[in-house]
Amino acid sequence: MSFLIRVQVPDRPGMLGAIATALGHAGVDILGMDVVERLGKIAVDDLTVVLPPGRPPDVLITTVESIPGVHVESVRPHSGKLDTPRELELIEEISGNPERGLQLFADGIPRIFRAGWALVVIQEGRRAYRLAESQASPETRAGSLPWLPLSKAIVLDPKVHWAPEPWYELDTELAAAPFSGPDKALVVGRPGGPAFRPSELARLAHLGGIVNTILGGV
Repeated sequence: MSFLIRVQVPDRPGMLGAIATALGHAGVDILGMDVVERLGKIAVDDLTVVLPPGRPPDVLITTVESIPGVHVESVRPHSGKLDTPRELELIEEISGNPERGLQLFADGIPRIFRAGWALVVIQEGRRAYRLAESQASPETRAGSLPWLPLSKAIVLDPKVHWAPEPWYELDTELAAAPFSGPDKALVVGRPGGPAFRPSELARLAHLGGIVNTILGGV
């Protein structure tokens, strides 16, 4: 079974090699790695790994954290889509099929950001509704989303930002970014975490701006 591990690693040569060696000794295969963020002397990385049958996921935490200075933020099952499309591939796909661009955007975001689902919503008066949604999106009617309009990408906090309860179920981390004006937003849900980092919020906003330009401000 494949898992996604988010780790905090001292940003110095040899650390990823040490992690790979430790996981290899535990019989764990590394399928891919993405750099999420660098914060001073700490790097935040996502590792996609395959755990041997019969081994509990706790092995991943104990193995990785046996390396001094390394901290595991989260471990969660991975979808198994190991050829994750990157931003440029999604932009190319949308450019080639703008009639379906908004739906392609909603479908592509979860794969790029290793999330569970994505919605594009619009607020009109006191009513919010969906313009596009990916598979696995919660089946709800939003009603009003009081945090709209948005001026920048944010992490949605259930204590501060009201949203339908199913959006927050399964310890889902939520992020939202303005899309084609402040009254429209891209909402991304990541069940089980990890939390969205500032670099990921910046990427959401940047990608949304590019796609909006391609689609002519839909």
